[in-house]
Amino acid sequence: MKIIEIANLDKTCYQETLKNGLEVYMITYEDKKNYFISYATKYGSDILSFEVDGKLYTPPLGIAHYLEHKLFEEESGEDPFTFFSRSGTDANASTSYDNTQYICLGTKNFKENLKYLLTFVNHPFFTDKNVEKEKGIISEEIKMYQDIPDYKLEMTLRENIYHNSSRKYDIAGTIKEIKKITKEDLYKCYESFYIPSNMFILITGNFKIEEALEIIKETLEEKEGKLLPKIMIPKEPKEVVKKEETIYENIEVPKIGYAIKVPKSSLNKKGVERDLYLNMITTILFGSSSEFQERMRQKKILNDYDMQWEEEHSYKTFYFFATTTSPEELIHEIDYEWEHLALSKANIDRMKKVWIANEGKMIDHIEKTQANFFDDIIEYQKIIENRVPLIRKITKKGLEEFLEKIDLSNRSILKMLKKEEKE
Repeated sequence: MKIIEIANLDKTCYQETLKNGLEVYMITYEDKKNYFISYATKYGSDILSFEVDGKLYTPPLGIAHYLEHKLFEEESGEDPFTFFSRSGTDANASTSYDNTQYICLGTKNFKENLKYLLTFVNHPFFTDKNVEKEKGIISEEIKMYQDIPDYKLEMTLRENIYHNSSRKYDIAGTIKEIKKITKEDLYKCYESFYIPSNMFILITGNFKIEEALEIIKETLEEKEGKLLPKIMIPKEPKEVVKKEETIYENIEVPKIGYAIKVPKSSLNKKGVERDLYLNMITTILFGSSSEFQERMRQKKILNDYDMQWEEEHSYKTFYFFATTTSPEELIHEIDYEWEHLALSKANIDRMKKVWIANEGKMIDHIEKTQANFFDDIIEYQKIIENRVPLIRKITKKGLEEFLEKIDLSNRSILKMLKKEEKE
């Protein structure tokens, strides 16, 4: 068993890799009553095509999400949600672009819940009838999201950024595509990607390491270890599809979406270091204590906003979504910040201190610890035991070099205005 010392938490992560390739990560909290279990596959909607028996296979869009739904169908007829509810435990599942995870969290019946979670995920039961039944449910889910302005803003912006990337598509797919899904499609994707070498278990909270590992080995160690199929990655051009667009919806206050597409090959760092540098730049630019935020408070043109970096196969894309009383002025202000950012050592040092302090704040929050380590495993294929030395190494020169690689001409802007303005 590998021991990983989590410096900022003063905790130990125990990592075990089973002989079939399944990775297990366990962090115990003896002073807490609750626990959090994630059982995940590194399979999400990013995978559009892959080879099966030497032949190219392109399943319908949205199949990873559909598969997540159908794994809650038990041959016995028992609903896993009913089992967990009866056991006094919360359970859920989610599909993203790069993973699907099944979770349960509670304060009691740890052994029973762990075994049940692993068992139902590893026993798919797909029939023509139950696959067909789900199509109406997911179609309604898709229709519901299409009526939400923020969803329409994000998906339209994605279509304006990406030519061929999986990131231009909704994780749930389209109604037309999911109508094509068959039980054979589901089994093919399940058998290709729900395999030990592509899956992992992460457990945080109050539990016994030996008990957890015994149950995991007893339940999963004999599951066949297989190789991942060859995945086809679509070639994505550097340029955005559309630099600017205006759409009209039933909204009271206008919204904007602003994105910059940056080739990963142009950046001189990789992995967590690259992400720290990119996040430092945008935090200094647009964070809560930035000059930009101070101007927005004075001008009163920014109602709320959200920003993030997204990683695609070949690109890092910066997203900024906002509700604003003055879309044109806000876009001008965002551009101005990018073009006039002057990085001062004092500002960088202050931000580094804030980040280092935040690293220690996870210790009493099991859910946050779980989420952060889960993201590490997906994004970096390992738990980052200590970001503090990497944060301390961030330099003004390094940030300026990154800033030079962010090409503002390769941005896409989307304005969402009130329908009355179109009329």
